[in-house]
Amino acid sequence: MLNGNNLNRLNMKSGNSFLTGLLAGAAIGGIIALLYAPKSGKETREQLKNKFTELEKELENLKGQASQKTGKIKDDLAQKLADLQREIENLSKAV
Repeated sequence: MLNGNNLNRLNMKSGNSFLTGLLAGAAIGGIIALLYAPKSGKETREQLKNKFTELEKELENLKGQASQKTGKIKDDLAQKLADLQREIENLSKAV
């Protein structure tokens, strides 16, 4: 059954898959364009090196974003568990 949390997780996975596909497509397209460009081997290798450096930076950025989201989910879960524990304590006192 899809509740709010499961739906959020599904949306995050879809978004991450899309970003991964987008980056992979951009990398492949960039490499193919460089290989067919009328430049010397040295210039092409330099451009490839620069492109890979750029993609590495973007990957690090995405990893940082994923880490932040994971931390937020962890914090939210801890808060919900604490709220549930307080509710259980309140209910047990009422009985």
